[in-house]
Amino acid sequence: MITGAGRMVSPVLVARETELDQLVAAVVAAPSVVVVEGEAGIGKTRLVAELATRPEVAGPRWLKGGCGQVREPFPLGPVVEALRGRAGDLAGAALSPVTGALRALLPELQDVLPEAPPPLEDRAAELHRVLRGLVEVLAALGPAVLVLEDLHWADQQTAEFLVYLVRALPAELSVVLTYRGEEADPALRAATARPADAITSAHIALRPLDVAGTRALAAAILRTEEVSAEFAEHLCARSSGLPLAIQELIAMLRTQGKLIRWQGGWARRTLDELDVPAGVRAPVRERVARMPAGARAITEAAAVLRLAVPAATLVEVAGVSGTEALDEALDSGLLTEQGGLVAFRHVLAAEAVYEGVTLGRRQALHAAAAAATRTLRPVPLGQVAHHLRHAGRPDEWVAAAVAAAEHAAGLGNDAEAARLLEEVLRHAGLDPVRRAELTIRLGWAATYTLRVPAIGELLEEALTHDLPRRLRGELRILLALYLDTIRVDTLRVRQAFADAVPDLAEVPELAAWAMVCVGLPTMTDVPFAERLPWLERALETVPGDGEPGPRVFVLGKVAMVFVLSGDARWWALTERILAETGGRPVSRREVGAYKSIGGSAVEAGHHRVAARLLESALDAARGTNVSARDDLALRACLALSRFHGGAWDGLREEIAELREQCSNRPQEQLLADLIAACLAPAPSRLDAARATLAELIRDLRVRGDLDMLGAPVTLLLRLASAVDEAGERWPRQPTWSPGGRPGTCGRWACGPSPR
Repeated sequence: MITGAGRMVSPVLVARETELDQLVAAVVAAPSVVVVEGEAGIGKTRLVAELATRPEVAGPRWLKGGCGQVREPFPLGPVVEALRGRAGDLAGAALSPVTGALRALLPELQDVLPEAPPPLEDRAAELHRVLRGLVEVLAALGPAVLVLEDLHWADQQTAEFLVYLVRALPAELSVVLTYRGEEADPALRAATARPADAITSAHIALRPLDVAGTRALAAAILRTEEVSAEFAEHLCARSSGLPLAIQELIAMLRTQGKLIRWQGGWARRTLDELDVPAGVRAPVRERVARMPAGARAITEAAAVLRLAVPAATLVEVAGVSGTEALDEALDSGLLTEQGGLVAFRHVLAAEAVYEGVTLGRRQALHAAAAAATRTLRPVPLGQVAHHLRHAGRPDEWVAAAVAAAEHAAGLGNDAEAARLLEEVLRHAGLDPVRRAELTIRLGWAATYTLRVPAIGELLEEALTHDLPRRLRGELRILLALYLDTIRVDTLRVRQAFADAVPDLAEVPELAAWAMVCVGLPTMTDVPFAERLPWLERALETVPGDGEPGPRVFVLGKVAMVFVLSGDARWWALTERILAETGGRPVSRREVGAYKSIGGSAVEAGHHRVAARLLESALDAARGTNVSARDDLALRACLALSRFHGGAWDGLREEIAELREQCSNRPQEQLLADLIAACLAPAPSRLDAARATLAELIRDLRVRGDLDMLGAPVTLLLRLASAVDEAGERWPRQPTWSPGGRPGTCGRWACGPSPR
């Protein structure tokens, strides 16, 4: 179809009929989760748009949202976008008090939501209330189809919400998610790969078009029955089969007048006459170059803005007057307008235009964009920071980025806060004290993220300067935490914590925590007798009053060590924690204490106590959404408890899922690998089981996780004995003592923070 001056879009879906039928079949079989995956320009958005036109899905409500390339500190953006206009649909719905937690997130729904519940002390608990409320609102809107696009740009809370949603999917809800393959959050990919049996699921991977598909698409765009085979082969080769690239190449050729009618169809004039580059860049830039000056200014401004903005904002940034230039830019087919918002039809085209704008012009447009977006409500702080940075205004950028990070952290969006702060620290010139302050903010934010960013060198660099004692102490704790998380250099970890203690006299809860971390048994030459005094000091230093979270956290870590060292005081500390928490942890720190003691109790053989503590912690974690990271650790610990207790039904499948989800969490991954190896023996695969166990034992010894060797070595010896192969073939099991390197059930880990 050719409209306006150069808008060329196929009026029908081509070469995707099978995928569309698969998508429709899954969506109508609610509850369902469908993933549409593919690279940029492959046609994910077009496929979902065609779904909406099918009569089979005409009944349910359509709820649609998408992620932007320039992220905002506001969490759950695409979900909010999908729900914000649904007040009328929710009128009269019997919503529970928990949905009142959505009033701040969705002010457009305040008239239909209950009053906000009292605030909770724990930010993670507040987040979980929001997630529960969102699921309830989605259920109330059913039957419905929730479409969330471009999730490779999703913030961490959106990814965590979708993991939660898949586990608690309302009966009348179908969810369609689009993203670019491996760029999506691993936890999200894992959750959508293995939903519950009662949920219909489909995974649709879009592939580039072959020559036949390219020929059909070109004919549809040109509104003819066919194009020449030679032309189709040329298009396919130059576009790599990407539908967007095919569309742009045809648009360029037609604009140049180099398409001719041929035997009732279309062809190029001569193959020797035109050397069309592959992809999208050259065709898009040529189309822009042929535009009138005003339309070109509008298009360049849209490329700088990246996201959909009001038409008036786009015109202001471009510096043009009237609507004629805007209409001409829209007629080009590169831009699209919906609900008064204008944006590029596709990110690849926007990138092509952006790269073609000269540096001076680009900086001026970014400066204009920063000024214009500041007038929007609510102010998109992330966009303002982005534009100020690329406008060449470093001081203003730092201030805006820090403000955006503070806003993100206040909303519980720690991953976005960490990203913004890391960007500032890596690219802005700051004085040493200011750099240290922002590095500390980054470090604490990173401790709450599922995937800890690589910030070790930033922490080390900050420590090279002469700093106030408290800043230095916090930096050392954060560096030690980071090193402990990535499982390297235990001597450095211990020394960093020890060095932090004198600098934290004004903050006794942090000082006590550092003392505990020095006292934790590790694979070093320091005997346990020298570590025990640090644990005693921690018990004396931790405040006896005030907020219970930090105190319970420290007590839990000390009790954790006492369990495995045979110190009977572990039970008195455990009873104290149970009394202070009422037998049910609420905050993240309390969950951490239960997890620490429960994990150690598994190894010490106190299986009933371990099960009670771990199940309470997991229930609380899922009831407050402590974090996806803590959820993984708790599930891994509880799986080990089930293994030792002989509750193996379904354990193999659970461990397979855990191993996939723990791919970027080495501690939990190792524990899942241990259980998987111990479950491996079967009559038909004993040789493979032996090899798996032997490899795991070697890995554990290299890493120093000696306390985890008991189960795999015992099982390996049993297998060897069963076939009369015991003896010199297997290495002797080293004896563990409290000076050995502990395992990965979260019991010896120094984090998360007691803050």
